[in-house]
This record gives sequence, structure tokens and C-alpha cells, in this order.
Amino acid sequence: MDPNGRKRRKGNPVHGWVVLDKPYGVGSTPMVGKVRWLFSAAKAGHAGTLDPLATGILPIALGEATKTVPFMMDAEKSYSFEITWGETRTTLDAEGEIIATSDIRPRESDIRAALPEFTGEIEQVPPKFSAIKIDGKRAYDLARAGETVEIKSRPVRVDRFELTECTKDTATFEVDCGKGTYIRSLARDLAAALGACGYVSVLRRTRVGPFTLQQSITLDALTQMCDRARVTEGLLSVSTALDDIPVLAVTDQDAIDLKHGRGMTAPPHLLNHEFVRAERGGVLIALCQPRDGVLVPKRVFNL
Repeated sequence: MDPNGRKRRKGNPVHGWVVLDKPYGVGSTPMVGKVRWLFSAAKAGHAGTLDPLATGILPIALGEATKTVPFMMDAEKSYSFEITWGETRTTLDAEGEIIATSDIRPRESDIRAALPEFTGEIEQVPPKFSAIKIDGKRAYDLARAGETVEIKSRPVRVDRFELTECTKDTATFEVDCGKGTYIRSLARDLAAALGACGYVSVLRRTRVGPFTLQQSITLDALTQMCDRARVTEGLLSVSTALDDIPVLAVTDQDAIDLKHGRGMTAPPHLLNHEFVRAERGGVLIALCQPRDGVLVPKRVFNL
């Protein structure tokens, strides 16, 4: 109910993904709210927070697509970022206070020589100003309150770490990495290995799983589509997030069984996969998992 006692609108049954090119200076949650409002969607969520000072890919799920968000949280990601040398900052980015300075400016050859140390399976300590929870509280809340924040290192995976441009005061990189990798920590540790001070001055996420910048849309463009009553042109199908999961075309009866929680038989080769997409006429019916020789529905979709 709203403050006037009227029933709140439930929203429209909009289902799919918006690959938003998030602008600089705004958080992920406000962006989800704006996209949800543009579509008048009943449900919305995002796949992976993007810092306010970062730009780029923020996949936003609407309606039934929210059921596929967990698959995107584990997705591989790509970034481009710039380190500015000479200063270390509390937040490891341009927002923080300067806590150390240095005249050292790493040479291009030294930077390239250091990158293999940060490629592959590595140990990394997340930034103190991050959303990591410590005893139930966010690390950034504790850090801003002036409390001592001790965060344990954890294993992360960096598949590619390349230097793409180098000037006297900055270096620009591209990174492909796995779940939980912090670019600010990567920059901090690289600067330390080079005996320099540095912070992330530019950060842009260029890929999340199957979602790329080529598919992305700005909030301004999405708003213009809304003004022309063509906002659904910015919507990708629910199954876009599941493009690496094998598909099984099912019968009408199979679809009914899956929607009622009953399992179904499947070709033996599909029983070797962790998940299988069941579709009828190109419409996603369920995400299934093999169990005791049959496929059982893990997530059922109402599309």
C-alpha cells in the first residue's frame, strides 16, 4: 500500500536483460532503479556491482531474468583501467585521500616484466574500501568509521593482464579475470612490486560473461527509446545469460512436467552437463540438472 492507502502497482511482466553502459559517478543500485522505472518492470536486479567511479557493463535483469542472475555472478569479466603513478590513496582510486607519494615512475620494460607475477591463480587481498563483509559489516563502512580493517587474502584468477599504453605518469591495461578479482587490488600490488605509488584513475568494465560493450546501451539512449515507446528494443532475451549451457528441445508434455517440478528423460550425452536448458519453440521453460539419470528442473520460467 502507498501512503494514501492505495494498492501499489505490481509493474509490468517484462522479462530480459539490459546491458547498461553505466556512467561515471553513480552507483549500481540507482541504475537498477532507473532501468526498472523505464520499463515499469515488476522485478529487477543486477549481476555484479560496479563502483561509482567505474564505467561500463552493468547487466540488469528484469522479471524472470532475475532467476539467471546467479549464473552471471560467477561469470568471467574483462576490464580496461589506468594507473596514475606518484600517489597511493586510501580507496586505491581517485576518490580517496592521499596517504603516500613517490617520485618513482616505472619504466615500460619493468612494468611488462612484472605482469606475469599477477597472471594465473594468484592470492589477493581485497581493498579495505570494498563490500566484503567482516563480522556482518561491510568493510567500507568499517574503514570510513576509522576502524582497523583486516581482510584475509583469497585466491583469484587472472587470465590476461596486458599493458596497452604507457606515458610518464600513467599506464593503461586490459585484464580478463575470474569471479572476485579486484582491479584496485591488482593495481595496488603491481605498484608495490615496482616500488612505486599508484592508484586506479580510470576503470571501465568491458565484458561480463556473454555481455559485451557492443551489446550495451547508455541510460540516455534507453530513455530516448522509452520516449518513443520503443524501450523494449534495449532488451535482450532471458536466455542470453545462459548461452554456454546446452539446449534441449522438449515436447508440450515435457514442458508441463517440468513446470510442475517433475523430471524428464534426456539423451545420455546431456546428462554429463551441470545444467541443461529446456526450451519449447525457442521459449525457455526450465534450467535442469541431471539426477539419477533424468533431468530435474532447478529453475522454472514463466515466459
